[in-house]
Amino acid sequence: MKEGTLIRRVAQANIQEVIMPQNDIPRVGLYLQDAHPLRDGMAYAQYAEERGFEAVWQAESRLVRDAIVPMAAYAAVTSSIKIGSGVINNWTRNIGLLAATFLTLDDLAPNRIICGIGAWWDPLAKNVGIDRRKPLVAMRETVEVLRKLLALERVTYHGEFHSVNNIELDVVHGRREPRHVPIMIGATGPQMLELAGEIADGAVLNYCVPPEYNDEALELLDKGARKAGRTVDDLDRPQLVVCSVHEDQAEAIRGAKMLLTQYLAQQPHIAKASGVKKDVVEKIQSMLGWPATKEQIEKAMIYVPDELVLKITATGTPEEARAKVQEYIKRGATCPVLYPLGDVRLMIDTFATK
Repeated sequence: MKEGTLIRRVAQANIQEVIMPQNDIPRVGLYLQDAHPLRDGMAYAQYAEERGFEAVWQAESRLVRDAIVPMAAYAAVTSSIKIGSGVINNWTRNIGLLAATFLTLDDLAPNRIICGIGAWWDPLAKNVGIDRRKPLVAMRETVEVLRKLLALERVTYHGEFHSVNNIELDVVHGRREPRHVPIMIGATGPQMLELAGEIADGAVLNYCVPPEYNDEALELLDKGARKAGRTVDDLDRPQLVVCSVHEDQAEAIRGAKMLLTQYLAQQPHIAKASGVKKDVVEKIQSMLGWPATKEQIEKAMIYVPDELVLKITATGTPEEARAKVQEYIKRGATCPVLYPLGDVRLMIDTFATK
Protein backbone atom coordinates (compact mmCIF):
# COMPACT_ATOMS: atom_id res chain seq x y z
CA MET A 1 0.00 0.00 0.00
CA LYS A 2 1.32 3.43 -0.90
CA GLU A 3 2.13 5.74 1.99
CA GLY A 4 -0.28 8.44 0.73
CA THR A 5 -3.15 5.96 0.60
CA LEU A 6 -2.43 4.81 4.13
CA ILE A 7 -2.33 8.40 5.42
CA ARG A 8 -5.67 9.18 3.76
CA ARG A 9 -7.29 6.10 5.27
CA VAL A 10 -5.97 6.89 8.73
CA ALA A 11 -7.16 10.48 8.38
CA GLN A 12 -10.61 9.34 7.27
CA ALA A 13 -10.81 6.94 10.21
CA ASN A 14 -9.86 9.73 12.60
CA ILE A 15 -12.47 12.06 11.13
CA GLN A 16 -15.11 9.35 11.45
CA GLU A 17 -14.13 8.83 15.08
CA VAL A 18 -14.56 12.54 15.77
CA ILE A 19 -17.92 13.04 14.07
CA MET A 20 -19.59 9.84 15.24
CA PRO A 21 -21.92 10.64 18.15
CA GLN A 22 -21.71 8.76 21.39
CA ASN A 23 -24.03 5.76 21.31
CA ASP A 24 -26.20 6.86 24.24
CA ILE A 25 -29.52 6.51 22.37
CA PRO A 26 -29.60 2.79 21.50
CA ARG A 27 -33.02 2.73 19.80
CA VAL A 28 -34.07 5.32 17.27
CA GLY A 29 -36.54 5.53 14.40
CA LEU A 30 -37.07 7.78 11.39
CA TYR A 31 -40.43 9.46 10.78
CA LEU A 32 -41.32 10.46 7.24
CA GLN A 33 -44.38 12.39 6.22
CA ASP A 34 -44.85 14.29 2.98
CA ALA A 35 -42.00 16.82 2.97
CA HIS A 36 -39.90 14.85 0.46
CA PRO A 37 -40.49 13.06 -2.84
CA LEU A 38 -41.32 9.42 -2.22
CA ARG A 39 -38.16 8.16 -3.92
CA ASP A 40 -36.11 10.42 -1.64
CA GLY A 41 -37.91 8.80 1.27
CA MET A 42 -36.87 5.39 -0.01
CA ALA A 43 -33.24 6.54 -0.07
CA TYR A 44 -33.57 7.95 3.46
CA ALA A 45 -34.98 4.63 4.68
CA GLN A 46 -31.97 2.84 3.19
CA TYR A 47 -29.55 5.31 4.75
CA ALA A 48 -31.27 5.06 8.15
CA GLU A 49 -30.92 1.27 7.95
CA GLU A 50 -27.21 1.60 7.17
CA ARG A 51 -26.74 3.94 10.14
CA GLY A 52 -28.41 1.63 12.64
CA PHE A 53 -31.91 3.05 12.91
CA GLU A 54 -34.40 0.52 14.22
CA ALA A 55 -37.45 1.57 12.22
CA VAL A 56 -38.87 3.95 9.65
CA TRP A 57 -42.43 5.13 10.21
CA GLN A 58 -44.65 6.66 7.53
CA ALA A 59 -47.25 9.25 8.49
CA GLU A 60 -50.80 9.40 7.22
CA SER A 61 -52.41 12.58 8.48
CA ARG A 62 -53.63 15.27 6.10
CA LEU A 63 -55.01 14.44 2.67
CA VAL A 64 -51.53 14.28 1.22
CA ARG A 65 -49.87 10.88 1.28
CA ASP A 66 -51.27 7.45 2.01
CA ALA A 67 -49.08 5.44 4.39
CA ILE A 68 -49.36 1.99 2.82
CA VAL A 69 -47.73 2.68 -0.55
CA PRO A 70 -44.60 4.27 1.00
CA MET A 71 -44.38 1.45 3.55
CA ALA A 72 -44.32 -1.07 0.71
CA ALA A 73 -41.69 1.00 -1.09
CA TYR A 74 -39.46 1.14 2.00
CA ALA A 75 -39.90 -2.60 2.55
CA ALA A 76 -38.87 -3.34 -1.01
CA VAL A 77 -35.54 -1.50 -0.81
CA THR A 78 -34.44 -2.50 2.71
CA SER A 79 -33.66 -5.80 4.42
CA SER A 80 -33.69 -5.37 8.19
CA ILE A 81 -35.20 -2.07 9.32
CA LYS A 82 -38.74 -2.24 10.71
CA ILE A 83 -41.50 -0.35 8.93
CA GLY A 84 -44.45 1.17 10.74
CA SER A 85 -47.57 3.16 9.96
CA GLY A 86 -47.41 6.29 12.04
CA VAL A 87 -50.40 6.29 12.13
CA ILE A 88 -53.28 5.17 9.90
CA ASN A 89 -56.84 5.74 11.13
CA ASN A 90 -59.36 3.08 12.12
CA TRP A 91 -62.33 4.61 10.29
CA THR A 92 -61.73 4.52 6.56
CA ARG A 93 -60.56 0.96 5.82
CA ASN A 94 -62.89 -2.01 6.08
CA ILE A 95 -61.57 -4.35 8.77
CA GLY A 96 -61.08 -7.23 6.32
CA LEU A 97 -59.15 -5.02 3.91
CA LEU A 98 -57.11 -3.59 6.80
CA ALA A 99 -56.03 -7.08 7.87
CA ALA A 100 -55.30 -8.14 4.28
CA THR A 101 -53.19 -5.01 3.79
CA PHE A 102 -50.93 -5.77 6.74
CA LEU A 103 -50.76 -9.44 5.78
CA THR A 104 -49.51 -8.31 2.37
CA LEU A 105 -46.93 -5.97 3.87
CA ASP A 106 -45.74 -8.80 6.11
CA ASP A 107 -45.36 -10.99 3.02
CA LEU A 108 -43.08 -8.32 1.58
CA ALA A 109 -41.08 -7.78 4.79
CA PRO A 110 -41.66 -10.72 7.18
CA ASN A 111 -41.67 -9.78 10.86
CA ARG A 112 -40.66 -6.18 10.07
CA ILE A 113 -44.10 -4.53 9.86
CA ILE A 114 -45.72 -2.50 12.65
CA CYS A 115 -49.35 -1.39 12.57
CA GLY A 116 -49.63 2.03 14.16
CA ILE A 117 -53.29 3.02 14.26
CA GLY A 118 -55.12 6.03 15.68
CA ALA A 119 -58.57 7.56 16.02
CA TRP A 120 -57.92 10.36 13.50
CA TRP A 121 -58.92 13.92 14.32
CA ASP A 122 -61.40 16.66 13.54
CA PRO A 123 -62.05 18.79 11.60
CA LEU A 124 -60.46 16.61 8.90
CA ALA A 125 -62.48 13.48 9.69
CA LYS A 126 -65.72 15.46 9.81
CA ASN A 127 -64.88 17.22 6.55
CA VAL A 128 -64.68 13.90 4.71
CA GLY A 129 -67.89 12.56 6.23
CA ILE A 130 -66.60 10.56 9.20
CA ASP A 131 -68.55 10.80 12.45
CA ARG A 132 -66.00 9.90 15.12
CA ARG A 133 -68.59 8.80 17.64
CA LYS A 134 -67.56 6.48 20.45
CA PRO A 135 -63.90 6.43 19.37
CA LEU A 136 -62.89 4.14 22.24
CA VAL A 137 -65.46 1.49 21.33
CA ALA A 138 -64.50 1.72 17.66
CA MET A 139 -60.80 1.33 18.44
CA ARG A 140 -61.35 -1.62 20.78
CA GLU A 141 -63.35 -3.45 18.12
CA THR A 142 -60.80 -2.69 15.41
CA VAL A 143 -57.86 -3.99 17.42
CA GLU A 144 -59.72 -7.11 18.55
CA VAL A 145 -60.85 -8.18 15.08
CA LEU A 146 -57.59 -7.17 13.37
CA ARG A 147 -55.52 -9.21 15.81
CA LYS A 148 -57.68 -12.31 15.29
CA LEU A 149 -57.49 -12.04 11.52
CA LEU A 150 -53.72 -11.59 11.51
CA ALA A 151 -53.51 -14.69 13.71
CA LEU A 152 -55.20 -16.44 10.74
CA GLU A 153 -58.25 -17.28 12.84
CA ARG A 154 -61.71 -17.71 11.36
CA VAL A 155 -63.70 -14.83 12.82
CA THR A 156 -67.34 -14.12 13.52
CA TYR A 157 -67.83 -10.82 15.32
CA HIS A 158 -70.83 -8.56 15.66
CA GLY A 159 -70.04 -5.27 17.31
CA GLU A 160 -71.27 -1.72 16.98
CA PHE A 161 -68.69 -0.77 14.35
CA HIS A 162 -67.49 -4.06 12.89
CA SER A 163 -69.68 -6.97 11.90
CA VAL A 164 -68.09 -9.94 10.17
CA ASN A 165 -69.40 -13.44 9.65
CA ASN A 166 -67.20 -16.51 9.38
CA ILE A 167 -64.26 -14.82 7.61
CA GLU A 168 -60.55 -15.48 7.52
CA LEU A 169 -57.60 -14.24 5.50
CA ASP A 170 -57.52 -16.32 2.34
CA VAL A 171 -53.83 -17.10 1.94
CA VAL A 172 -53.35 -18.92 -1.36
CA HIS A 173 -49.68 -18.09 -1.89
CA GLY A 174 -47.47 -17.35 1.09
CA ARG A 175 -47.03 -18.31 4.70
CA ARG A 176 -50.04 -19.96 6.26
CA GLU A 177 -49.03 -19.05 9.77
CA PRO A 178 -50.00 -16.37 12.29
CA ARG A 179 -48.34 -13.06 11.50
CA HIS A 180 -46.36 -11.10 14.07
CA VAL A 181 -47.54 -7.56 13.41
CA PRO A 182 -47.43 -5.47 16.61
CA ILE A 183 -50.46 -3.19 16.96
CA MET A 184 -49.55 0.19 18.41
CA ILE A 185 -52.23 2.75 19.17
CA GLY A 186 -51.37 6.35 18.42
CA ALA A 187 -52.87 7.93 21.52
CA THR A 188 -52.87 11.51 22.78
CA GLY A 189 -55.90 11.92 25.06
CA PRO A 190 -56.19 10.26 28.48
CA GLN A 191 -58.91 7.74 27.64
CA MET A 192 -57.20 6.52 24.49
CA LEU A 193 -53.89 6.21 26.36
CA GLU A 194 -55.57 4.05 28.99
CA LEU A 195 -57.17 1.90 26.28
CA ALA A 196 -53.82 1.50 24.53
CA GLY A 197 -52.32 0.22 27.76
CA GLU A 198 -55.09 -2.33 28.05
CA ILE A 199 -55.39 -3.76 24.53
CA ALA A 200 -52.40 -2.80 22.37
CA ASP A 201 -48.81 -3.97 22.11
CA GLY A 202 -47.76 -0.43 22.84
CA ALA A 203 -48.51 3.22 22.23
CA VAL A 204 -47.14 5.66 19.70
CA LEU A 205 -46.74 8.77 21.85
CA ASN A 206 -47.42 11.98 20.00
CA TYR A 207 -45.11 14.76 18.92
CA CYS A 208 -45.23 18.50 19.60
CA VAL A 209 -45.62 17.85 23.31
CA PRO A 210 -43.14 18.66 26.08
CA PRO A 211 -41.24 15.77 27.70
CA GLU A 212 -43.22 16.17 30.93
CA TYR A 213 -46.39 15.27 29.02
CA ASN A 214 -45.11 11.71 29.21
CA ASP A 215 -45.43 11.57 33.00
CA GLU A 216 -49.21 11.44 32.94
CA ALA A 217 -49.22 9.43 29.71
CA LEU A 218 -47.23 6.63 31.35
CA GLU A 219 -49.52 6.62 34.37
CA LEU A 220 -52.53 6.21 32.10
CA LEU A 221 -50.83 3.49 30.06
CA ASP A 222 -50.00 1.66 33.27
CA LYS A 223 -53.57 2.00 34.52
CA GLY A 224 -54.83 0.37 31.34
CA ALA A 225 -52.10 -2.27 31.31
CA ARG A 226 -53.01 -3.42 34.80
CA LYS A 227 -56.53 -4.20 33.59
CA ALA A 228 -54.88 -6.80 31.36
CA GLY A 229 -52.59 -8.17 34.08
CA ARG A 230 -49.44 -6.36 33.03
CA THR A 231 -47.68 -3.03 33.58
CA VAL A 232 -46.45 -0.12 31.51
CA ASP A 233 -43.04 -1.79 31.36
CA ASP A 234 -44.58 -4.51 29.18
CA LEU A 235 -45.53 -1.93 26.54
CA ASP A 236 -43.33 -0.48 23.84
CA ARG A 237 -43.55 3.32 23.79
CA PRO A 238 -42.08 4.81 20.60
CA GLN A 239 -42.52 8.56 20.52
CA LEU A 240 -42.68 10.90 17.57
CA VAL A 241 -40.31 13.84 18.05
CA VAL A 242 -39.98 16.80 15.71
CA CYS A 243 -36.26 17.21 15.12
CA SER A 244 -34.77 20.30 13.48
CA VAL A 245 -30.98 20.05 13.40
CA HIS A 246 -28.70 22.82 12.15
CA GLU A 247 -25.33 24.14 13.26
CA ASP A 248 -27.05 27.53 13.58
CA GLN A 249 -29.72 27.31 16.29
CA ALA A 250 -31.70 30.23 14.81
CA GLU A 251 -32.00 28.40 11.49
CA ALA A 252 -33.07 25.24 13.28
CA ILE A 253 -35.78 27.17 15.15
CA ARG A 254 -37.05 28.75 11.96
CA GLY A 255 -37.37 25.35 10.32
CA ALA A 256 -39.33 23.99 13.27
CA LYS A 257 -41.67 26.99 13.35
CA MET A 258 -42.78 26.35 9.78
CA LEU A 259 -44.11 22.97 10.87
CA LEU A 260 -45.48 23.95 14.26
CA THR A 261 -47.46 26.87 12.90
CA GLN A 262 -49.39 24.56 10.61
CA TYR A 263 -49.90 21.70 13.03
CA LEU A 264 -50.94 23.70 16.07
CA ALA A 265 -53.68 25.23 13.95
CA GLN A 266 -54.84 22.12 12.11
CA GLN A 267 -54.54 19.60 14.93
CA PRO A 268 -55.97 21.32 18.01
CA HIS A 269 -55.71 18.15 20.11
CA ILE A 270 -51.92 18.40 19.82
CA ALA A 271 -52.01 22.10 20.68
CA LYS A 272 -54.03 21.30 23.79
CA ALA A 273 -51.63 18.54 24.85
CA SER A 274 -48.72 20.94 24.31
CA GLY A 275 -50.18 23.55 26.64
CA VAL A 276 -50.41 26.16 23.88
CA LYS A 277 -52.65 29.07 24.83
CA LYS A 278 -56.02 29.05 23.13
CA ASP A 279 -55.71 32.65 21.89
CA VAL A 280 -52.42 31.79 20.15
CA VAL A 281 -54.03 28.86 18.35
CA GLU A 282 -57.07 30.93 17.35
CA LYS A 283 -54.86 33.73 16.00
CA ILE A 284 -52.90 31.28 13.87
CA GLN A 285 -56.07 29.52 12.70
CA SER A 286 -57.52 32.84 11.56
CA MET A 287 -54.53 33.38 9.27
CA LEU A 288 -54.29 29.94 7.67
CA GLY A 289 -56.40 28.47 4.90
CA TRP A 290 -56.96 24.77 4.30
CA PRO A 291 -54.59 23.64 3.07
CA ALA A 292 -52.35 26.43 4.29
CA THR A 293 -50.03 28.13 1.82
CA LYS A 294 -46.36 28.76 2.50
CA GLU A 295 -47.02 32.50 2.51
CA GLN A 296 -49.78 32.15 5.13
CA ILE A 297 -47.56 30.00 7.33
CA GLU A 298 -44.69 32.50 7.15
CA LYS A 299 -47.00 35.34 8.23
CA ALA A 300 -48.50 33.35 11.10
CA MET A 301 -45.29 31.79 12.43
CA ILE A 302 -44.32 35.03 14.22
CA TYR A 303 -46.95 34.11 16.81
CA VAL A 304 -45.11 30.91 17.72
CA PRO A 305 -42.56 31.82 20.43
CA ASP A 306 -39.00 30.45 20.25
CA GLU A 307 -39.48 29.16 23.79
CA LEU A 308 -42.40 26.99 22.65
CA VAL A 309 -40.33 25.53 19.81
CA LEU A 310 -37.53 24.57 22.17
CA LYS A 311 -40.04 23.19 24.69
CA ILE A 312 -41.90 20.78 22.44
CA THR A 313 -39.34 19.80 19.77
CA ALA A 314 -35.72 18.65 19.56
CA THR A 315 -34.38 21.75 17.85
CA GLY A 316 -30.91 23.26 17.65
CA THR A 317 -27.37 22.09 17.05
CA PRO A 318 -26.71 18.35 16.89
CA GLU A 319 -25.65 18.39 20.56
CA GLU A 320 -28.76 20.33 21.61
CA ALA A 321 -31.08 18.07 19.62
CA ARG A 322 -29.58 14.93 21.16
CA ALA A 323 -29.90 16.39 24.64
CA LYS A 324 -33.57 17.15 24.07
CA VAL A 325 -34.30 13.67 22.75
CA GLN A 326 -32.67 12.28 25.88
CA GLU A 327 -35.29 14.18 27.92
CA TYR A 328 -38.08 12.26 26.18
CA ILE A 329 -36.27 8.98 26.85
CA LYS A 330 -35.82 9.85 30.53
CA ARG A 331 -39.57 10.51 30.64
CA GLY A 332 -40.41 7.05 29.33
CA ALA A 333 -40.11 7.01 25.54
CA THR A 334 -38.54 3.67 24.57
CA CYS A 335 -37.66 4.60 20.99
CA PRO A 336 -37.63 8.21 19.74
CA VAL A 337 -39.04 8.37 16.22
CA LEU A 338 -37.54 11.49 14.71
CA TYR A 339 -39.32 13.73 12.22
CA PRO A 340 -36.48 15.46 10.34
CA LEU A 341 -36.77 19.08 9.32
CA GLY A 342 -34.03 20.41 7.08
CA ASP A 343 -31.04 18.20 6.28
CA VAL A 344 -32.34 14.64 6.71
CA ARG A 345 -28.95 12.96 6.41
CA LEU A 346 -27.45 15.32 9.00
CA MET A 347 -30.21 14.33 11.40
CA ILE A 348 -29.68 10.64 10.69
CA ASP A 349 -25.95 11.03 11.25
CA THR A 350 -26.60 12.93 14.49
CA PHE A 351 -28.50 9.96 15.93
CA ALA A 352 -26.73 7.09 14.17
CA THR A 353 -26.06 4.00 16.24
CA LYS A 354 -23.56 2.53 13.79
